[in-house]
Amino acid sequence: MAHTTAARMLNKPETKYRGEGMMRALVMGVGILLLVGVVAAAAPLVTEGGVNRGVVELETLGPDVSVQIGEDLAVITDDGATRRLLPVVGKGSLQNIVDLRALRGIDLAILQVDVLEQAKQQNLFPGVGSSLTYVTKLYNEEFHLLARRGINTVADLANQRVNVDVPGAGTGITARRLFELLGVAVTFTNDDQGTAVEKLRRGDIAAVAFVSGKPAPMFQGLDSNNGFHLLAIPLSPTIIAAYVPTRLTADDYPGLIAPGQPITTVAVGTVLAAANLAPGSPRYLNVANFVDTFFTGFQSLTEPGHHPKWREVNLYADLPGWIRFPPADQWLQRNAPSPSQPAEDLKTAFSRFIEDRQKAGGGAALTDQQKEDLFQQFRRWQTDRAH
Repeated sequence: MAHTTAARMLNKPETKYRGEGMMRALVMGVGILLLVGVVAAAAPLVTEGGVNRGVVELETLGPDVSVQIGEDLAVITDDGATRRLLPVVGKGSLQNIVDLRALRGIDLAILQVDVLEQAKQQNLFPGVGSSLTYVTKLYNEEFHLLARRGINTVADLANQRVNVDVPGAGTGITARRLFELLGVAVTFTNDDQGTAVEKLRRGDIAAVAFVSGKPAPMFQGLDSNNGFHLLAIPLSPTIIAAYVPTRLTADDYPGLIAPGQPITTVAVGTVLAAANLAPGSPRYLNVANFVDTFFTGFQSLTEPGHHPKWREVNLYADLPGWIRFPPADQWLQRNAPSPSQPAEDLKTAFSRFIEDRQKAGGGAALTDQQKEDLFQQFRRWQTDRAH
């Protein structure tokens, strides 16, 4: 009787559909369990054990190009088990020096070279020349000077308010030195760059200075419709002697620069510096491991998919007056180019240097023969200095 009743219930349409739905749910459930099993077998579970193993903390210059540089480094060095780079957004070069010397856990930091040099020359941090070492010189960062309508030249900024980022940022040191060399007296303010742009929009300040690798994200969304424009930096012999001349173009900032009308400016170098770590300590060994992986995989960073600023980096470039982190120096010695290679690399770099200076300063381009003559003069000068 019970069997007959059950059979009749299954023959009812609603009971039949309910039974099919239960069967589909059961099949889906089994499928999900099988899929979870496959995923679990393919990828090990993330656990808390060993999460601190091989961690190196890198402080960037702030919310600018250096953040992507840090992310690029993290990608090529993180092996998921024994080595990991953790980028931390900093507040600028001056603060980064403080953090590299005193903030718990910071192993590496990106610094502006001019800020590092000033800290040493003015003894802002006693013993900084021996307590910090460098891993490698990095890319150049361009000086941006964004002005409001009515400010057409740097000279127009005399006695005006110019924002130079928050205290501790490298922009302040670069801007003060640059305006001093230009002979233009201005009043500096220290708002964060987002606030400064709004003040510029309202007319509360005349300009915003910012040192960042181009294209700087904060300027890419701006356009000249609001009266914003980038000011050219006059390239006098004094300025060229102190900074690397360069240009900003419409490719960098299509909303602020017209095609074919580049803006002359200057650039400052950056460097990857290491904290004063005890040789043989776990943190020292972690940084040494990072350096080996970074240098070994460096070429991949110059390929598409990474920030184009990597193409400016020469791992073998020295930072005069500073000591290189020993494991970095040892790697470079082990992997030194063949004897015929350095001269060719130097020649290529010298040619690029001549072209950049010519483009920034104007004038007729040099012929290949003229470049070759200048290069040979440079080599003779270099040889004479070595004896």
